[in-house]
Amino acid sequence: MHNQKNISSNRMLPSPGMVAGEYPLSRACAAGIQEHRRKLCSILDGNEDLMVAILGPCSIHDVDAALQYAERLKALSQRVSSKIFIIMRVYFEKPRTTLGWKGLIYDPDINGEYQIEKGILVARKLMLQIAQMGLPIATELLDPVSSSFFVEAVTWAGIGARTSESPTHRQLASGLPYPVGFKNSTDGNLQPALDALLSSRACHSFIGVMKNGHIGLFRTKGNPYVHIVLRGGGGKTNYDRESIALTRERLLKAGLNDSPIIVDCSHGNSKRDHRNQRVAFESILEQRLAGERAVKGLMLESYLKEGKQPLQDNCKPAPDISITDACISWEETESLILNAYERL
Repeated sequence: MHNQKNISSNRMLPSPGMVAGEYPLSRACAAGIQEHRRKLCSILDGNEDLMVAILGPCSIHDVDAALQYAERLKALSQRVSSKIFIIMRVYFEKPRTTLGWKGLIYDPDINGEYQIEKGILVARKLMLQIAQMGLPIATELLDPVSSSFFVEAVTWAGIGARTSESPTHRQLASGLPYPVGFKNSTDGNLQPALDALLSSRACHSFIGVMKNGHIGLFRTKGNPYVHIVLRGGGGKTNYDRESIALTRERLLKAGLNDSPIIVDCSHGNSKRDHRNQRVAFESILEQRLAGERAVKGLMLESYLKEGKQPLQDNCKPAPDISITDACISWEETESLILNAYERL
């Protein structure tokens, strides 16, 4: 018996299969997700000249507000679908540099009680509701185990700047049935993301969690749709023409010359000020209009209301303002997307 003096408790979670049984994906919904994935792969391959726009809150903390945002986004998506392929950010896990709220899966009641079983059920139910609206879903792969509860609902996944170097995440990405974006590191270095692409395109064998909850051996074929996400870093942005040209050059040198680029307009590229997302967005749009085709799309942190709110003890946060990174408002999001649609 191992000495577990630093474990205060442990108990079994329901298996991914049990959770899927409680909130099953309908056949029609599954077909819709397959079509979203096919379309996204076609855009990344350069077969369809649409701009990908991955939009939504930094993290979801209120289910009803998230559904309200999804309804607005679906209506906007229908208006611009001939030129822009919209995917909603449905992010449930937050990588913390030190401490802080870890996301809806870990602490759904935002009270430090960590009702993770409840968080998994709430998150899966919400994902299915959004998928049933016909919206493609983007999420972040933070915990390789928790991803197995949602894998069939996702169209695109991101792997963050802090986890792009993780062999576990690279192995996981190599076997996923949808495109995965690896971010450059927080200091702006591209090399960890380039290494991640080479690794994730290759075959792997690793230990993971099966549908029935048992530990299993997974062998992967490699994911041809992994790509780089430029997010800035080290006090510098990397969405300008020169940075895009440099990224293309580095991809070519690494033997990844056909690999697409996505630009994250937030994080380092907004210098941590949500109001600067517009500047990055406009630059990418200008570059596309000038014929830049390596950049297939962009990401915006956007929510119902602008900014962010601090978390306060024993005080429920407002549902419609971010509790993690500051976001642009719905009105600004709509205006940016409609303007891009007109110009494209």
